Amino acid sequence: MKTKDELMDELQTKVKNLIATTWEHSSVKLPDITAWLSQFEAAADIESDEQLHAMYLLSHFLYFDHAAIRELLKSVYRDLFRAPLLHKIRRDNFDTSDQVLIQEKFREIRLKTRFLGVGNPSESGVHLLYYFRQENSLPKSLFINSHEIFKRVASTASGSFEIRDPDIEYYVYIDDLCGSGKQATDYSRDLITPLKTIHPQAKVFYFVLFATTSGLQAVRNLGCFDEVAAVFELDPSFHCLEPNSRIFSPEVAPFIREKIRATCEKIGGRLWPSHPLGFENGQLLVGFSHNTPDNTLPIFWCDEYDDWRPIFKRYHKVYDP
Repeated sequence: MKTKDELMDELQTKVKNLIATTWEHSSVKLPDITAWLSQFEAAADIESDEQLHAMYLLSHFLYFDHAAIRELLKSVYRDLFRAPLLHKIRRDNFDTSDQVLIQEKFREIRLKTRFLGVGNPSESGVHLLYYFRQENSLPKSLFINSHEIFKRVASTASGSFEIRDPDIEYYVYIDDLCGSGKQATDYSRDLITPLKTIHPQAKVFYFVLFATTSGLQAVRNLGCFDEVAAVFELDPSFHCLEPNSRIFSPEVAPFIREKIRATCEKIGGRLWPSHPLGFENGQLLVGFSHNTPDNTLPIFWCDEYDDWRPIFKRYHKVYDP
């Protein structure tokens, strides 16, 4: 068996290669990794060495920089929105191959479409719309805030709401990650259900860059979105500490899944007691240039407790006291 130093050297080489390639535009540097690792306990027993556990997980971390996010936003428009509509137009017109007709019909649909971000204007879903518009050469007239869907009718004492523009047929919500599906569930209650009630002909799409399989299914089960899709689907093997984890398949000593999970639960339990392995037990190893999702293991991003120094910082939502 390799020595502890040999194993650490191999992992450090892999992480150095990640920094030089896929993490090139991140803020992570070798001194940051050294400082982060120093927070974990070393042990003479290789299988119990928390620093090796942390480096093993870090060597499998998926980081998507600004350029990658922009490419994924192109895919949202091209593959999730445009392509299915072109296929539908073709089918609805007797499988026509007339490209002039197909493109004209698509332009008509696009004029009746509005793109929206998930969350308020300060959150990542709305933030991504700026790059989505740029990368897909879309006019800003096709973008609205959620509050612009409705207008108040003051014909009664309390007032009521109706659709601001009844000619709009497609509402496309865009976000970076669907982990548990909670945010989409909140939106369905607060916005989508009222929209569908007032304007039942409207089509509402929910498109994300990344989504767990369970999160997508939870959103589909709501029954209020007409289309739910992700560019990159994170199947159960992306839950890194579960028995079917892709990074422990096959499990090879000394990187024993249960021992590494115990390390993450111990430290994660101190950093975020209610969600030691990430929000709703997310167990992800994913980060973006604009933020790190809370579904990722807290050992990577948490900076709120015990003066923990994260390696991929998360910018939290800040709530009024």
